[in-house]
Amino acid sequence: MITFFKSSDHAFTLLHGDCIELLKQFSFKFDMIFADPPYFLSNGGISVQSGKVVCVDKGEWDKGGTPEYIDSFNRAWISECRNKLKDNGTIWVSGTYHNIFSIANILTELGFKILNVVTWAKTNPPPNISCRYFTYSSEFIIWARKSAKVAHCYNYSVMKQINNDKQMTDVWQLPAIARWEKSCGKHPTQKPLSVLSRIILASTPDGAWILDPFTGSSTTGIAANLLGRRFLGIDKEKEYLILSQKRKKEIEQIETFALYRKKIKDIAFSDNTEAATVHEEEIFNYD
Repeated sequence: MITFFKSSDHAFTLLHGDCIELLKQFSFKFDMIFADPPYFLSNGGISVQSGKVVCVDKGEWDKGGTPEYIDSFNRAWISECRNKLKDNGTIWVSGTYHNIFSIANILTELGFKILNVVTWAKTNPPPNISCRYFTYSSEFIIWARKSAKVAHCYNYSVMKQINNDKQMTDVWQLPAIARWEKSCGKHPTQKPLSVLSRIILASTPDGAWILDPFTGSSTTGIAANLLGRRFLGIDKEKEYLILSQKRKKEIEQIETFALYRKKIKDIAFSDNTEAATVHEEEIFNYD
């Protein structure tokens, strides 16, 4: 196994290849996994972007398959990820109706305990140009822990403080990707730093190791490093790993690092509250 890129601070590593095969080649275990697998919706559809009609196809890797193929694919990568998760670790998986039901069933089949299904309600969704059904304005993110009987990390007090001293719900009103997040280029399914920052703040301690098996432009890794966590990302597409490398080098500039932390609401808020320091006894949820 050859490392595609490792940052000088050893907090950001990229591997080039198929995650199912690469994950079999090492035994290291992670505190948290975020996965944004193919949604299997690149079948010639159209949408609106910046006022223009565009094709929604993302690439060959996102082409639709049969229900049997989708289940088989999801079972394979989730199984390998489970083997690389610490006993008290959690996994987050994003999706839409195209793939999320398959993922939920397979997580349960493999012994995970689903903790929440977060609805990410986008504050700036693209319009529905057909006008024949409701506008798509949300995605789902499943949060599950590896074992039903082993406690997981949940930084409850941080989430409560971010949410105006109220318990955080499973509906998150967050914007889609901002223009400043595309300064090094754009991935067709790039997630906003606001979403990944909240996920990482919620479910990992300082210094945690985070894996993204479908890393794309590595929003997960950028958010992880902005929050003092360490990261390993895997992707088949070399061009996106190059983009990821550029994004990491960008935040190695002290001014850019500080600016991004200020731009991300949850990080900026946690910087200005005592909730940023979580006592050990508050970290684990024994439900």
